[in-house]
Amino acid sequence: MPHASPTGFYRWQFAAAFVLPLWLLLGYAIFGDSGWGVLGLMFAAPIAFVALGVIALLIAARPGVRQAKAVEWADVAVIGAWHLLIVGAGFYGPSGITFAILAMVGAIAAFWYAVWRLVRDGAKRMRATMDEYERLAAQGRPAAAPGGPSPRATAADDAGEVIVIHEERRWEQRG
Repeated sequence: MPHASPTGFYRWQFAAAFVLPLWLLLGYAIFGDSGWGVLGLMFAAPIAFVALGVIALLIAARPGVRQAKAVEWADVAVIGAWHLLIVGAGFYGPSGITFAILAMVGAIAAFWYAVWRLVRDGAKRMRATMDEYERLAAQGRPAAAPGGPSPRATAADDAGEVIVIHEERRWEQRG
């Protein structure tokens, strides 16, 4: 699996959950011109914060990403494009609404991409675990002679005596 820079984008995705919503606020202070934009921004900034955080956590939850502390190039492409759309929306110019709509579509795409990769990587890891289990189980089952010891029995398994206690109770009838 080729990875991006070891920690660069991996770390950025968590910082972006704070930086990009702040950029939306700062961008409106610099480039915004309508009062209605403030109302939209009151909803957009918290939603962006939550969406960025959730998607970063979904990506970081993948075993390969967690171990390497780095994302894959496909993650950089999908999440990076979404982040750029959010930056574009923060300029609030004539094309600001187009960037805002594209950023919302990008959020939905990034979310489902992150879920799909988490499930796919989890299934791949589970398949590898099951293959290893089946391989080890096949190695541990040599043919045993009828009536002989279990194929898995070793000298250490037969190291002591076995004591069986059997208790009988007799019931007497009283007259």
